[in-house]
Amino acid sequence: MRIEIHALQNFAPSNLNRDDTGSPKDAEFGGHRRARVSSQCLKRAVRAYFKSEKLLPPERLAERTKRLADAVAGRLVAKGRDATDAQRAARAATSAFLPKSEDKDEHKTPYLLFLGESEIKGFAELVEKHWDHFSQVTESAAAAEPATDAPKGKAKKKPAKDDGPKLPEGFAKAIEKLLDGGKAADLALFGRMLADLPENNVDAACQVAHGLSTNAIHSMEMDYYTAVDDLKPRDTAGADMIGTVEFNSACFYRYANLDVGQLTVNLQKDIELARLTAEAFLKAFVCAIPTGKQNTFAAQNPPSLVFVAVRTGGPVSLTNAFVRPVAGTGEGLVANSIRALDDYYGRLVKMYGDGGLTASAVCQLDGVPLTHLRVSADSVARVIDTAVAAAFPAGGGK
Repeated sequence: MRIEIHALQNFAPSNLNRDDTGSPKDAEFGGHRRARVSSQCLKRAVRAYFKSEKLLPPERLAERTKRLADAVAGRLVAKGRDATDAQRAARAATSAFLPKSEDKDEHKTPYLLFLGESEIKGFAELVEKHWDHFSQVTESAAAAEPATDAPKGKAKKKPAKDDGPKLPEGFAKAIEKLLDGGKAADLALFGRMLADLPENNVDAACQVAHGLSTNAIHSMEMDYYTAVDDLKPRDTAGADMIGTVEFNSACFYRYANLDVGQLTVNLQKDIELARLTAEAFLKAFVCAIPTGKQNTFAAQNPPSLVFVAVRTGGPVSLTNAFVRPVAGTGEGLVANSIRALDDYYGRLVKMYGDGGLTASAVCQLDGVPLTHLRVSADSVARVIDTAVAAAFPAGGGK
């Protein structure tokens, strides 16, 4: 069973997600240039919303980081270990089962790891359990460091370089068993890939599309700005800083789908946690807004329409409702986008059927008459409740 969520969201002038040149991201669709917000940007906003709104317990969230050693060391210090020894032990344990970063920064992993809070905690407990082994590594590392009181140019000679610290017996298998996703909700939703530990990969339960504008973007707008030094002499004219910021304004169609069965498997068949995660994701998908250039533009605009569908068939995106760009004439861009979505959904169902539709609900701000998206609700909360109740029926069904 899958939950699909669709949203139409009109943003005021903004630069929510920029490319390497600082321009708002865009893409060609239907033969026309469209504004775009990447799926990575949207997922990052969702994860941040989980934390800021406390939608999920902290122990059921994950961290994406290269600084695993620092995180482990902090937990070892909390257990009473010396900070320096804890840092060395954590680095030794990390570098022993993951290759070192190419930039030779020994306290970072070569790529970002997506780890549940309980996985990080468990890693620290493993290092603590094998402290006698890793303390020998730390003592060796300390002996290899230059003496602080040695005369200039007379530092202790470092031993010959070897292949790095060795793992204690059973440590590798314990790590493999430990990295089970940790029942972290965001990890279960978005999955992870560990290049060096493929057996610990997690298949994502959720697919998130790039947000695309329903209207064509003919050109980027430019904001030419100036700033004045508050403390310069009054008789000195002119600006003290000038620059430009690119921006646009667009109505975005946003879409995601959630495989309820995969989510439940990823959360180790904890159905109540899966239900809570699905509810939190739907709330965050609707409410979370990317932070790019918000201090400049304050484009805090909620969606004008939210539609959910729960079905047993394959997922269906409604992006093609906007192959022909929507114009802002007549009743306006948002209302015209809603009509285009409603019309396309009707044609899609007529041609292919409803795909095992179990439940659906829609709510909107504009009061546009709908012909095919007919199950109306009076609030986003009711829409989300409808989806969660259908996907997780009483009695614990999947």
